[in-house]
Amino acid sequence: MPGPNPLDVMPTMTGDLERVEGELLRAALSEDPYLTEIAAHLISAGGKRVRPGFAIAAAATSTASSASGPMDRETTREVILAGVSVELVHLGSLYHDDVMDDATTRRNVASVNARWGNLQAILAGDFLLARASEIAASLGVEVAGLLAATISRLCEGQVLELRTTFDVTRDEASYLRSIEGKTASLLSSACRIGGIVAGIEAAHLDALTVFGRAYGMAFQLVDDVLDLVSTDDELGKPAGHDMVEGVYTLPVIAALGGPDGAELARLLTDSMSEDDRWAALAIARDGGWIDDSIDRARSYANQAHDAIASLPDSPGRRGLTAAAAYLVDSVEAAAAV
Repeated sequence: MPGPNPLDVMPTMTGDLERVEGELLRAALSEDPYLTEIAAHLISAGGKRVRPGFAIAAAATSTASSASGPMDRETTREVILAGVSVELVHLGSLYHDDVMDDATTRRNVASVNARWGNLQAILAGDFLLARASEIAASLGVEVAGLLAATISRLCEGQVLELRTTFDVTRDEASYLRSIEGKTASLLSSACRIGGIVAGIEAAHLDALTVFGRAYGMAFQLVDDVLDLVSTDDELGKPAGHDMVEGVYTLPVIAALGGPDGAELARLLTDSMSEDDRWAALAIARDGGWIDDSIDRARSYANQAHDAIASLPDSPGRRGLTAAAAYLVDSVEAAAAV
């Protein structure tokens, strides 16, 4: 889904992200050229690389970083691999998500399941997760354990979402638990793993971890708002796609509890017509539910800002702070259009 790219406002790391791309493609290599082609498919399609960017930025909050200059210190290969490991987990999860959603496109190219089939997509996703674990193990026991625990959290968050599909009684607490697992946990781990590999001390690591979790919560809220307020062309799929798939996000949950909730519940079925979709979108967009969700995202972004505010000044801290502010500013602009 189109949305804000936090790396646009972070210190220059173009060279580091180019190194990430090279290592991602290297990680996708298999003795079987067929598997290599499938595993590299979404890597070659590109992406925002938010998670490796955050791992690199977190490492650059080290007190060894220059507080006054740009982020131009040589980033170690270990830090690059830290970012690669978390991005491979993200990519592997996308392969599995597309199978579950029966998606036909991803990042403006054919999805792996649409091009090669569900079985191939599942196995290629597993392959990428295995590669992530292999790289994490090379970075140490702590990193390996943390990444394994994060994969568990991703699965838990996704299962929780699946259990409430097409459930108009889904509540806010269930929604927040789900996005904490399926989105915030990996962003939190990206920050912590980058810090671990950079040798950052415990209290500083904890601050980065809190930042990543809070940013991740805001990130998913923003993504969910954009699904409702963006145009079909901007999204590359119908607006309100989550509703059509039976995934009821925070604005929709709030609207279901509002004065038009009964009508919205009537529209939210597993066989929504186009007219029903537009009627449901109108209800979700009215009544202040979008603004309330943006306010919640702003609250999480402020938590992220506060978590690292007391860390020593560094290029990494300035970049992460700017990313948190930019995230919500951009969705406010989109919602105002």
